Amino acid sequence: MAIHKVGVVGCGLMGSGIAQVSAMAGHPTVVREVADHLLKKGMASIDKSLSKMEGKGTITAANRTETLARLSSTTNFADLADCDIVIEAITENLELKRETYAMLDKAVKPEAIFASNTSSLVITEMMTATKRVDRFIGMHFFNPVPLMKLVEVVGTITTSPAVLDDAMQFATSLGKVPIRSTDRSGFIVNRLLVPYMLDAIRALDEGVGTVEDIDKGMKLGCGYPMGPFTLLDFVGLDTTYYIANIMFDEFREKRFAPPPLLKRLVMAGHHGKKSGRGFYDYRDAANPKPLF
Repeated sequence: MAIHKVGVVGCGLMGSGIAQVSAMAGHPTVVREVADHLLKKGMASIDKSLSKMEGKGTITAANRTETLARLSSTTNFADLADCDIVIEAITENLELKRETYAMLDKAVKPEAIFASNTSSLVITEMMTATKRVDRFIGMHFFNPVPLMKLVEVVGTITTSPAVLDDAMQFATSLGKVPIRSTDRSGFIVNRLLVPYMLDAIRALDEGVGTVEDIDKGMKLGCGYPMGPFTLLDFVGLDTTYYIANIMFDEFREKRFAPPPLLKRLVMAGHHGKKSGRGFYDYRDAANPKPLF
């Protein structure tokens, strides 16, 4: 099935980014949110992002105008009825996602593909809220969506191979590089990345090295663009803690269990860069200071 019209549910950080790249690739794109003020905020974010790209010469003024013309917004599921694919990018709450998919299933044409942008939840658990188990997948984009090339395309045991092929082609049409994963919590990237970050916290807690030395070690010794603690603060300690708990519930393996230090920091409200404090202190944004 050729994917032409795209629906995006959720216009936050990820949803607005997905809508932007979809419209930039030439797809008429409808974004749905629960309230008008959230839509306005998300659409303003897209406009700002496009303006930055125009300022840097990445796109032309005409490209920006054409992209915005392909975007429309709504608070009604019915306005997604004729979409060929609907990508859900709402909060990582399984019950809320299941409720959303149950409503979408009634509103959107039966042949449409449903895709979740979840980074950690099991696709099958969402899929069972619909009657289109053969047309339900995961499409995990990475933040920031307009810049990051990777998309994880996730199939369940009931997903049609043709649907997976369509999703791979669609991701490529967005200028992304798709990779396939089976439906296991964390997929490929978080399955490997989360234990790495958690193990860095354990190494810190055990006195192996300081935050700064461990970060420098992984950057200079392994060629990583940033060390694990800088990455943790960027992703958000609360987000990492939440994902780790989901993965631990799935696998019951120690490597996915959140270390006590991570829990303490999250409970104290030290969520990383967004809160001004995590493993680094960001009060001087130009010169973050390690706290451990």
